[in-house]
Amino acid sequence: ACLATLPPKQRTLLRAVRTALRKRFPTANELAYDYGKALVIAYAPAERGIDGLLSIRASATGVALYFNNGPLLPDPKGLLRGSGRATRFIDLDSASRLTHPDVKALIAATVAHAKVPLPREGKGMLVFKSAKK
Repeated sequence: ACLATLPPKQRTLLRAVRTALRKRFPTANELAYDYGKALVIAYAPAERGIDGLLSIRASATGVALYFNNGPLLPDPKGLLRGSGRATRFIDLDSASRLTHPDVKALIAATVAHAKVPLPREGKGMLVFKSAKK
């Protein structure tokens, strides 16, 4: 139902990015938040979003990959956007952007900066969280 609110292009891109991140982080829990105008899926070692490493945000305006601990990440190419205290993001126009060496380096740095590491074994769950007020 959350996906139905997104335009077809963003729905397709979200699915492709989600598939790539599930493959990269099979032990992470996916925490899905429906914010009404945006769907956010966080990849976390437990069921607390605050412990998440990365998040996908999809809305009518596009799809972005958010990095927790963003201000601490090395970003020599200046890819990261935003000025939040905890996160930074990159806009995604295709899932293949995740394979770019600079983006892969940001993802690796995010994993290295994680306060709570992902489990080494097992399979993560999909957990729906309520975010609507």
